[in-house]
Amino acid sequence: MITQDKNASTSSKARFGRFCSYTSIYLGSQWAFLVAIGIIVVWAITGPIYHYSNTWQLIINTGTTIITFLMVFLIQNTQNRDARAINLKLDELIHSISTAKNQMIDIEHLSDADLDRIAEKYKMIQSEADDSVPTKETTAP
Repeated sequence: MITQDKNASTSSKARFGRFCSYTSIYLGSQWAFLVAIGIIVVWAITGPIYHYSNTWQLIINTGTTIITFLMVFLIQNTQNRDARAINLKLDELIHSISTAKNQMIDIEHLSDADLDRIAEKYKMIQSEADDSVPTKETTAP
């Protein structure tokens, strides 16, 4: 029974991921932007017809609030998948380079304090590299 629940959960997660992917492609297109502008124009044109009433204003406010609320989740899902894919690609690159430090694989799951320590280590390495590069003044004849 647990296997069925896990498969159902994975299946719905995959469907949601595909839905978000396709929706973000279509809603990020120029046509979706033009449709949004068209809706705003139609709403603005109807203002005088409805005497700029509270109901007329409520329609656009409610519509944009609902769309914004839903888009937050859509965008977050898309960004999470993109970040995960990028991290996996970087992990593969780290793994494939023999001189790379394999300890860097999967570091996105470390605590902020651990990431800060690693960042400081690389700042020191970069600083030491800057110190060892000769400047034009020291190499001039």
